[in-house]
Amino acid sequence: MSKRPVFHHTTILCVRKGGAVALGGDGQVTMGTTIMKHGAAKVRRLLDGSVLAGFAGSTADAVTLLTRFEAKLEEFRGQLERAAVELAKDWRTEKTLRQLEALLVVADKNASLLLSGTGDVIAPDEGVLAVGSGGPYAAAAARALVKHSALGAEEIVREALRIAASIDIYTNAEIRVETLSA
Repeated sequence: MSKRPVFHHTTILCVRKGGAVALGGDGQVTMGTTIMKHGAAKVRRLLDGSVLAGFAGSTADAVTLLTRFEAKLEEFRGQLERAAVELAKDWRTEKTLRQLEALLVVADKNASLLLSGTGDVIAPDEGVLAVGSGGPYAAAAARALVKHSALGAEEIVREALRIAASIDIYTNAEIRVETLSA
């Protein structure tokens, strides 16, 4: 029996500060010990640019989930939290979706949420959400920068992702950030 290759895909970071939200991710895709791609786009704008989404995990699985999430956003007329809960219910109960290996971080002007295949829809306490292999490093750096610097949300995301890239071998400094302002 052959094992599926292990893909380590990314670090995604979302920060809220000063009425703005920024969502960023690195571009590295790794298979085993080989870097397969440096500039993958793992952060997207949805719903005419009013919602940001980023993913960690299997690319094909994440794209499937992003498509489903965007349909839920349209179905529930842009209500981020309602769309997230409905996708999480589907993800947990539908046999085909249960097999998907990815995490989504989504945000609009009012909320930031983490969605998982176990049915989790989590809003952060401190305005910082991070997932992926470098997520803990990025989150720690972002929390410190939010608390101890005058940097805005976008700059915090960029700097925290650079810090994660300097520590985590599955994260690179090819950073893409999208922002929304209140």
